[in-house]
Amino acid sequence: MPNSKKKLLQGNEACVEGALYAGCDFFGGYPITPSTEIAEILSVRLPQRGGKFIQMEDEIASLGAVIGAALAGRKALTATSGPGFSLKQECLGYACIAEVPCVIINVMRGGPSTGYPTGPSQSDIMQAKWGTHGDHPAVALTPASVQEILTETVRAFNLSEKYRTPVIVLYDEIIGHMREPITIPEPGELEVINRAKPECAKEDYLPYDENYLVAPLAPFGEGYRYHVTGLNHKADGFPVNDSEIIRENNERIMRKIDENIEDIEKNEEVFLDDAEIGIFTVGSTARSARFAVNALRKEGIKAGLLRPLTIWPFPDKAVKKMADQVKFIVVPELNLGQMIGEVQRVGNGACEVLGINRVDGESIHPTQIIDLIKKHK
Repeated sequence: MPNSKKKLLQGNEACVEGALYAGCDFFGGYPITPSTEIAEILSVRLPQRGGKFIQMEDEIASLGAVIGAALAGRKALTATSGPGFSLKQECLGYACIAEVPCVIINVMRGGPSTGYPTGPSQSDIMQAKWGTHGDHPAVALTPASVQEILTETVRAFNLSEKYRTPVIVLYDEIIGHMREPITIPEPGELEVINRAKPECAKEDYLPYDENYLVAPLAPFGEGYRYHVTGLNHKADGFPVNDSEIIRENNERIMRKIDENIEDIEKNEEVFLDDAEIGIFTVGSTARSARFAVNALRKEGIKAGLLRPLTIWPFPDKAVKKMADQVKFIVVPELNLGQMIGEVQRVGNGACEVLGINRVDGESIHPTQIIDLIKKHK
């Protein structure tokens, strides 16, 4: 690309720019619509920067390669869509319990199964939280513009490195394939976080030292010898049958996220201060919602938008505040109802919650939101 701070980029191209800005130096993946451009571009760009690109035989192996690269000290990335994301779940659970920092881009498309590969959907909201089994941390970011794909990809790497956990970036096919003018940040303009490394003697290193909420991570190949397993483990990484250690093991990997909600959570609020009607949504649907809010305001209808850029952990406090304030909340989503259940859970009856759902491969239009609000108000 020519050297310029301003570029007209596709969403998936902006994802590449964000990954490289964050210091990504390994990609392991398998092509799948509508995320394939990420792999295609990184197959060229990474080797030019001394990084590594490898196309694996399937999505399971892809995340396995990413975990291995991350343990060797790389900032590692994979990209996929719904069916591939399903295949990654076992390795995703492994990365959670082994506390391996890595980033998974999921450009959502219609499902289930092969579904509608070239159509938009928000079908993986709940899979991002509950796709793998057991109790594990879930961090998922939801950009709604090409510019945000870049900045949220950087943030995904930062959170992953800081908390030694997989981080998922969820955006739908519309955002992944649309083109918008964006600004490429200068080096140093955005914060870039690298994982903490141990300062102790190599023979004293414990990869899961209980004295830390998030222990430093030593790269394999630098003289630190330690064990990594998907089993519950002691501070040295070796499997354990002690029930107290198992409990602490499971609770700590949740605490490191739960105790840092304020650092991880990020929301945008549009006209919420005096809103009488709330809208809660993400991604391309939030663009329609913003248009609807502006149109309704011109007609004197006090609508407001709460748009989470972090969907997991779910923004309980912000949703509760909105539910206590408004007459009703509208939840537009490109599925048959995933986010609406969480909004109802948090609202706990404080106001009515209405859904707008679409699964025909088309986007939710602002008029659908406007018409429902006018009819119901």
